[in-house]
Amino acid sequence: MPPNTTATTGDKPGKSGRKKGRKARLVVLVLVLALIAGVAYGAYWSISTVRASFPQTKGSLTLHGLSGPVDVKRDGNGIPQIYASSDADLFMAQGYVQAQDRFYEMDVRRHMTSGRLSEMFGKGQVKNDEFLRTLGWDRVAKKEYDTELSASTKKYLQAYAAGVNAYLQGKDGKDISLEYAALSFTNDYKPAKWTPVDSVSWLKAMAWDLRGNMQDEIDRALMTSRLDAKQIAQLYPAYPYSRNKAIVQEGQYSQVAGAFQQNGSSSGSGTSTSGTTGSSTSSSTSSSGSALNSQLAGLYKVLDNVPTAVGVNGQGIGSNSWVVAGSHTITGHPLLANDPHLSASLPSVWYQMGLHCRTVSSKCQYDVTGYTFAGMPGVVIGHNQDIAWGMTNSGVDVTDLYLEKLSGDGYLYDGATKAFKSREETIKVAGGKSKTIVVRQTADGMPLLSDRDDELVNVGTKATVDTAAPDRGDGYGVALRWTALDPGTTMDAVFAMDRASNWSEFRSAAAKFDVPSQNLIYADKDNIGYTLPGKIPTRAKKDDGSIPAPGWDSGYKWTGYIPKAALPYEYNPERGYIVTANQAVIDQDKYPYTLTTDWGYGTRSQRITDLIESKIKGGGKMSTDDMRQMQLDNSSEIAKLLVPTLLKIDVGDKDVQQAQELLEGWDYTQDADSAAAAYFNAVWRNVLKLAFGNKLPKELRVKGQCLWVDPASTTGPADDTQKVRECGQRDADQAQPDGGDRWFEVVRKLMNDPKSEWWTTPKTGTRPGATDNRDDLFKRAMIDARWELTAKLGKDIDTWSWGRLHRLFLKNQTLGTDGPGFLQYILNRGPWKLSGGEATVNASGWNAAGGYGVVWVPSMRMVVNLGDLDKSKWINLTGASGHAYSAHYVDQTGKWAKGELLDWNFSPQSVDKNTSDSLVLKP
Repeated sequence: MPPNTTATTGDKPGKSGRKKGRKARLVVLVLVLALIAGVAYGAYWSISTVRASFPQTKGSLTLHGLSGPVDVKRDGNGIPQIYASSDADLFMAQGYVQAQDRFYEMDVRRHMTSGRLSEMFGKGQVKNDEFLRTLGWDRVAKKEYDTELSASTKKYLQAYAAGVNAYLQGKDGKDISLEYAALSFTNDYKPAKWTPVDSVSWLKAMAWDLRGNMQDEIDRALMTSRLDAKQIAQLYPAYPYSRNKAIVQEGQYSQVAGAFQQNGSSSGSGTSTSGTTGSSTSSSTSSSGSALNSQLAGLYKVLDNVPTAVGVNGQGIGSNSWVVAGSHTITGHPLLANDPHLSASLPSVWYQMGLHCRTVSSKCQYDVTGYTFAGMPGVVIGHNQDIAWGMTNSGVDVTDLYLEKLSGDGYLYDGATKAFKSREETIKVAGGKSKTIVVRQTADGMPLLSDRDDELVNVGTKATVDTAAPDRGDGYGVALRWTALDPGTTMDAVFAMDRASNWSEFRSAAAKFDVPSQNLIYADKDNIGYTLPGKIPTRAKKDDGSIPAPGWDSGYKWTGYIPKAALPYEYNPERGYIVTANQAVIDQDKYPYTLTTDWGYGTRSQRITDLIESKIKGGGKMSTDDMRQMQLDNSSEIAKLLVPTLLKIDVGDKDVQQAQELLEGWDYTQDADSAAAAYFNAVWRNVLKLAFGNKLPKELRVKGQCLWVDPASTTGPADDTQKVRECGQRDADQAQPDGGDRWFEVVRKLMNDPKSEWWTTPKTGTRPGATDNRDDLFKRAMIDARWELTAKLGKDIDTWSWGRLHRLFLKNQTLGTDGPGFLQYILNRGPWKLSGGEATVNASGWNAAGGYGVVWVPSMRMVVNLGDLDKSKWINLTGASGHAYSAHYVDQTGKWAKGELLDWNFSPQSVDKNTSDSLVLKP
């Protein structure tokens, strides 16, 4: 992101000024080399630039604005527990402490949410800023703060901002973090004061990454250029309700206008949530098919480049949570587990802490601990003195894309031309000229995303581009309707959940959680529950939200929102447990509203359910460690389906047969040291490429993705090298499915049709010939997988292991990805060899389109013991600190990779017993 910091110019003898300049540059170089040397020799503690940014964690310091003293107690992992006597003091101290540990991360986040990354990192971020300005997260957050949030929430946000700014006061960049010291080599950026809106904006970024099925809308629309409706439906099969249970099964529903009865019978008719192309397919694509495909293909590129907040740009990620009633636990009280699956980031997206009022009263209302985001007050996931809760992404459909017909300065709507709302946005660029763009929105507030790509605005141009708005054009455009672009009350919900003491209060708090819509599980000492919150749109009969709709027809508009009282929930179900892992919320036949057409397919959720039932049906009782062990389950459901068939195939080659024999007796567990897991996942990846790679539209193809490595890196004999080279030729310009549990379901259904056209492949090069049935394709995939792993891991299969392929690298998300090499060396960590895999409970996800490396992870893990809160356990992906040389930068990662959990201290006695550093903040 930042410009190169090491460029120098020569000097000539006798030029004293140039010698001084060169000397100054050499001083910088010496400092840089000192930083690098510090890693190797442990000398970094003596480097003033690094040492200056470390937080004070002992003794006392004055914090102007406090009404009384605040204690900050950190355990051996640097995790802070804050004790105060008023709400305002509590959240002011939270802001101060988070800024101590993570301000650089907070600063980058607010620049992302406001579309101002170019101010920090220069011209390389201008395109991203243009798109983020078009979405206008900070503008929505400002309106949300001004008009929607309660007075108490505003008070807490103001106190938090005051704490952050108290930390910043009098500090230069180098006093805050190493990254600022690096940035100062190339620009004069200085952090500005924190504002309450900076905190609220982060909720919009989180909602963006968890936005639901927008990518599926685009994919299905693009598929229509090459596939018919039946083929598309095969790639988006119906949710398997009979095999993978929905979350709400025994179903308690609120009585809303007589719509529901106690056990799920409905007076409305369910709308199918199977993967169909939807009624809007023909309407939107037949009238302007090429324009739509061109627009959406261009949008692909724009979306891929947008920085991620917590997820992987809305693709592939999931989460696990489950709660078990006291009747099935050894303590006689509920146990609750949660592990959200998000992008691997350094530092972790989560920040662990406790917020404690010395005495809970109307003056000071909080005694809560858990995970939050640096930059946001309160606790997002965790427990207080009475209740615990967890979250997984619900996946409900809260976004729709509309193809707009542009006409002059407006767009067509029901036969008339309507004017766009437009505004100018000026993007400041570090080390460069500012750029002004024009953002256009429809009358009902939908931003025109297609204005943000030069290729998009040229599609279907019918008139000269308006010189006053050089980044827009006529023809067709793509607009976005998204619930998060409307002001909401999610920030109110966070504080209300933190205060809740029972199910009724928790449900009331959850009702304020507008975006992103999450599955919320609940436990108190005696009860368990689930509720689905969120602002979820209803659509006209013409549209099911599965594909971009024609914006010029009012028949495709949203018609309102599902009444919050009508959203599904469950309380103390007879079965004694609740599982949420991104599966369907409720059976489509038991609910009158369409929540989405694109659920996760329930692979993880059903595995968790099976593990719970295997324990309790035999009369066993769940323990905290049982919950932890379930989080580490590495079983591959797709392997259970395919391996019996793979073992029956005569591969006709002794080297391939040797690899095939790894699967004999394999228990389908994807441990890091498993050679069988390595081979099977290579076979699965090749099956996907062969069956689907050359049949999908070119717009979905991933350029240059090769299943094998560059021939220069192979250690095999000459014939192996030739096979690797042919792979590079064959795989160029081919699509590749990501390999998630939707593809599990696709292949599961095709297994019963061994002559399906999907199993056909052409002959390529000297590799195995064309295939026209399932078993021939599987044979070819096993052969290809053998040579792929030969190239990657060597010919001796005794040296193979899944962990050698499946590795986690943790990268600082700014200078650690695009900064100079020495900074990447300083800031990044890894690799770790991981167990688990795609759609397993231990979901160390990988994307078959790009390789076996870990892409998303259980970003944290927790198990709450409602019988004794001090016996609860937790772990973070990295550590409490965002300072690269801190002892708490990645001190939890090794334990996390092994599946270990830390003690989670809550009571004052337990916190005091385990306090390592104590700091008093004085007024």
